[in-house]
Amino acid sequence: MNVDDLVAEKIAAARARIEANKRRRAALAANRQRGLALRHAQKLRNLAARRDTTEKETP
Repeated sequence: MNVDDLVAEKIAAARARIEANKRRRAALAANRQRGLALRHAQKLRNLAARRDTTEKETP
């Protein structure tokens, strides 16, 4: 093995780490978006339920 081979291996390893980090961040972002959407939907359901109960209580 010469120096060029070692450098090429290090570059390949660095590229693999970068790609793995990109995939990990993309997965985290997708999960975050899904969680935010679920949280928003739950908030809307809560607001609708609260509005329904206050409408029934008013004469």
